[in-house]
Amino acid sequence: MGQWVMINQNSKLSVGIALLFEIILIGAAFMSITSRQWKNLSLTLLAMVCLLLPFIITRIANMKHITLPPSFQFITVIFVILAQYLGEIKKFYQTYWWWDLLLHAIAGSFVVIITLYIIKGIIRKEQETTDQRFTLFTSLAAFSCSIALGTLWEMFEFTGDYLFKANMVKGGLEDTSTDLLIKIVAAFITSMIYYYHSLKGIRRLPYD
Repeated sequence: MGQWVMINQNSKLSVGIALLFEIILIGAAFMSITSRQWKNLSLTLLAMVCLLLPFIITRIANMKHITLPPSFQFITVIFVILAQYLGEIKKFYQTYWWWDLLLHAIAGSFVVIITLYIIKGIIRKEQETTDQRFTLFTSLAAFSCSIALGTLWEMFEFTGDYLFKANMVKGGLEDTSTDLLIKIVAAFITSMIYYYHSLKGIRRLPYD
């Protein structure tokens, strides 16, 4: 049995923000119950569960010895608040046409960063693999993972609409296609920045 090691530390700021919004959501849930607004109640409960995910993922990552970005909890908590609380409950998606596109762009970039951390922590670079090839591989893997998770998110929105009548998919096929396109562009730009920045670092290394 391997010894459990806490690689990723819990962020006190993230925990505080999450607790604050959990309290706000509990109040919103009671108001939804008293006013019999069952749709808002389901969205509120979903947001409460989603706020716990960053900390659950962090614990699983520690158990599996996977390194996450230092800002993982903070950015994920803020993203959940922007998407679920402001976007769905406070109806920012209906008020601001660009809100959905902004969140998809953020997600596309952040997933690339998360994937790069995970790849570096899991994959062991062999001696025969050149730095350039390893950098290219990690860039492609991170880009692919971002697109895959982006597709899963679209399925999450569809499921939310189907089960809870959440109206997350606003424009049907056009909305889904635009969201995926934004994610692809953001993920591609982030991957290319990482790739060329890493190559510059490799070229600066002294060689024997």
